[in-house]
Amino acid sequence: MGAANQQERLSTHEQRCWFLAGLIEGEGSLCVSIKKHDPSRFGFLVDPEFFIYQHKNRRGLLELAGSVFDAGRIAPKSGNEDVLVFSIVSRRLIEARVIPFFERYMAFSCKKRDFQLFREIVEAIRDGKHNDPHELIAIVRKAYQMNMEGKQRKRSIEEVIERILRDYTPNPRAQRGEDIVRS
Repeated sequence: MGAANQQERLSTHEQRCWFLAGLIEGEGSLCVSIKKHDPSRFGFLVDPEFFIYQHKNRRGLLELAGSVFDAGRIAPKSGNEDVLVFSIVSRRLIEARVIPFFERYMAFSCKKRDFQLFREIVEAIRDGKHNDPHELIAIVRKAYQMNMEGKQRKRSIEEVIERILRDYTPNPRAQRGEDIVRS
């Protein structure tokens, strides 16, 4: 068979990435935690997180993820010591490593919609939109659309939105775009 008919060989790194993509498809999770945090401005913290779960006998798969992402940590799953969790919870690392990985290797994933929402949330937080109550609510709405087939959230979206808006009193002049002049 001539060189023109041979399939291109993938580098070892590419092979590992494609293998990891398959593992993530079955055992990975993108999630956006909405954690009650009374000292924060609107009563909640919004944290994007990336996880891969494996039985402790398959720790090597999680170590592979750590080497591919050059980040993350492995720890026992809370409540089930037989399951290990590989996690990346730093928003900067998620933006620098997880999002580009998903864009390149997870194009055909059944998690594609969740990934799109996840990426939009990470970008909104990066841009500081979580510091505005209405933008934060938009972020929360996107987070509540994710993982619809998975675990249900502890709090209703209405409860979260109500708390975000609880102490928010809009300035009607600022909303109309008027300049506020102080004497």
